[in-house]
Amino acid sequence: MKDHATTGQPFQQVALPYRKVTVVGAGSWGTALAVVLARAGCDTTICGRDPAIIDEINTKGTTERFLPGVTLPEGLRGTTDMPKALEQAEAVLVVVPSRSVRSVARQVAEHAPKETPVAVCAKGIEAETGLLMTQVAEEELGGRCVGCVSGPTFALETALGHPTAATVAFPFTYGDRLRPHESPAVRLALSLSTESFRSYVSDDLVGVEIGGAVKNIIAIACGLMTGAGFAENTRAALITRGLDEMKALAEALGGRRETVTGLSGIGDLSLTCSSPTSRNMSLGLQLGQGTPRADCFDGRPVVVEGEMNAKSVTDLARSVNVAMPICETVRSILHEGADLGTAFANLWARPIEAEPRTMDLSFTHPATDKDIATLAERIS
Repeated sequence: MKDHATTGQPFQQVALPYRKVTVVGAGSWGTALAVVLARAGCDTTICGRDPAIIDEINTKGTTERFLPGVTLPEGLRGTTDMPKALEQAEAVLVVVPSRSVRSVARQVAEHAPKETPVAVCAKGIEAETGLLMTQVAEEELGGRCVGCVSGPTFALETALGHPTAATVAFPFTYGDRLRPHESPAVRLALSLSTESFRSYVSDDLVGVEIGGAVKNIIAIACGLMTGAGFAENTRAALITRGLDEMKALAEALGGRRETVTGLSGIGDLSLTCSSPTSRNMSLGLQLGQGTPRADCFDGRPVVVEGEMNAKSVTDLARSVNVAMPICETVRSILHEGADLGTAFANLWARPIEAEPRTMDLSFTHPATDKDIATLAERIS
């Protein structure tokens, strides 16, 4: 019999998924993740605030408001009782809007077992502090292990069983590296793996979370220009240069550029920037077509994460001296009253630069004020 010392191959350790998982947040993405967990064999509870939605989950096995046409797996339970939902949970997923992460994490801290890892599934940066969502949660969770789940995932497609992949990221301690099969990242990745949902593991929370926050802003930019009448060339340029902004900010904050080229970065970016199913791109499309913000989404109060993060991301970038011209342009339009045409014309007339940033070149763009005004008029 050969062993790893003679073959050079490590022993294969058996990793065990979590058996009992609670999802806090009964919106579209929270329910979709609960569906994946239940299909993977986890004892899954979804905790929400709206009694009508929870009652529909329990009595009809549907949630037509959030996942129309989806039959939920048998055994998936809903509740409005957070203490009861959390008391025996082996892992918790917090799937709420970014602005609610702090308050919900505080409630989780009161009721979840101390050893229970928590994965935050919101994407963004807290405006008041500049903290990533996992950092916000860490401040409230009393020393629990905190990670995140992120990737190119539309909730309905995930729940319908379309092949989907995402990244599960947690810090890796020394012990986790010696025994990765026991780490929260690997165990939760297994819990979220079915025949149609594939999980990958990362230890780079900064890279994963920056990707999730910045891609929403770039998607608004793509929507704005598409709504203004431009097409594939323009979107490809915005996605590519937006990716560079994403990499620069992640690296400045201690993340890895490599992470941003993965599912949580370029994967999520390309999905969100290419489909009006994304609320971020949809908002941009409507604004680019001239729809007043108050009338977007037929006047409904739809939460658009990129709209809020246009300020928090650029504030953070300014604080670490990272240039993010596309994100700054979106911020100026959404929050500072800038004219759409003028803002984008000026973005395109920025100094000529080298794409390998190590070349460190900058030359004045040859466009005249008249040229810029002409492009601005086309956009507007």
